[in-house]
Amino acid sequence: MASLDRVKVLVLGDSGVGKSSLVHLLCQNQVLGNPSWTVGCSVDVRVQDYKEGTPEEKTYYIELWDVGGSLGSASSIKSTRAVFYNSVNGIMLVHDLTNKKSSQNLYRWSLEALSKDSSPTRVIVSNGDYDREQFAENSVPLLLIGTKFDQIAETKRTEVLTRTAFLSEDFNAEEINLDCTNPRYLAAGTSNAVKLSRFFDKVIEKRYFTRDPSPMIGFADRKRFNFKSLHYD
Repeated sequence: MASLDRVKVLVLGDSGVGKSSLVHLLCQNQVLGNPSWTVGCSVDVRVQDYKEGTPEEKTYYIELWDVGGSLGSASSIKSTRAVFYNSVNGIMLVHDLTNKKSSQNLYRWSLEALSKDSSPTRVIVSNGDYDREQFAENSVPLLLIGTKFDQIAETKRTEVLTRTAFLSEDFNAEEINLDCTNPRYLAAGTSNAVKLSRFFDKVIEKRYFTRDPSPMIGFADRKRFNFKSLHYD
């Protein structure tokens, strides 16, 4: 493995959203039979062919860092978690499509990682918005992933996908919605597979081919994240 260049991608989200199952599916192309809670951080590796099918094609290792814990953890645990946020090249923000709170908490997860701050709630202003200007100098590609898509009733899917569209817009990130127990959601040639490959290529480009990084992709245009935009009533 030492012969290949590699990049580091954080996998962040609330406990129980399916991060470990997602990472196992991405790296092993298999369904995780008996998921367990992640303590601290678990790292797995995926092989990525950068710009596959072009003259620039090159193979890289993608290190996926599955960070455990919850936003409600003690400050000492959050401080320990902060050590995993060094030298990050990309972030996957994972939420449970059946759990609105897990979607809302992605704002805090992103801020915790991007600010390397063990207390992300310090940047919340009184009206529930987040000040994006604090992170104007950061530049980290983001990908939004919704899990448990299979558990959403057909009559509710339009409503749920409308909410995730607001998330995607806020983070200026592409979104993938899937069922981690069904590899077909990431089968070659599907839109999800294309988005995933595009994200990893962007992470590699940012790490190895960008000399003058632009402002952080996730927070480039708007000054604040607004929870109200999620339309959570």
